[in-house]
Amino acid sequence: MKKIFETKWNAACLVLIPACIGINYIGKMFASLLKLPLWLDAIGTCIAGCLGGPIIGGLTGGITNLIYGITMGDAITLVYALTSLAMGVAIGIMARLGMMKHFAGALLSACVTGMAAVFVSTPLNIIFWEGTTGNVWGDALFAWTQSVHMPLFLGSFLDEVVVDVPDKLLTVIVVYLILKGLPKTVTSLYESKDAIDSLDE
Repeated sequence: MKKIFETKWNAACLVLIPACIGINYIGKMFASLLKLPLWLDAIGTCIAGCLGGPIIGGLTGGITNLIYGITMGDAITLVYALTSLAMGVAIGIMARLGMMKHFAGALLSACVTGMAAVFVSTPLNIIFWEGTTGNVWGDALFAWTQSVHMPLFLGSFLDEVVVDVPDKLLTVIVVYLILKGLPKTVTSLYESKDAIDSLDE
């Protein structure tokens, strides 16, 4: 299993990271400007994780948040670099397990990635924002949970679930379709044969 984390530090992977950071950046700006109820800031992270593995995915996610937070003066984004890192690692592991090769596996990968984001973000929400996410849908649910005296952690957890899971479902489906359209000559640049073989043993 440890070979799941093996990474090809070749030119293709080194180019992949900034390219995918750019995709994340554009997606986040698009969602922010249009005030969409989803974030759309992890498409690049998921592409990087699926192609380059969990380490490349994690780096792409974390660095995206740092760059966006610094350039846009968005302290919230800086805080959630840990969440993006966790998502990149999660989708990378699922891809290395072969889950992104079929649609059902992609849906499962989306749920795992979304829940990874939920578990990392919920404590951060409580520490920094009194349990809210800053998302219209999620915070409306959070307000209701608090009005019926639900525990803060559970309310914040549900706040994250109703936003992160749908967001990652959409994100991973888009990534799945993108990967299906890539020629084998491109995807083979990122394959770690030793890691793949080890999963079949």
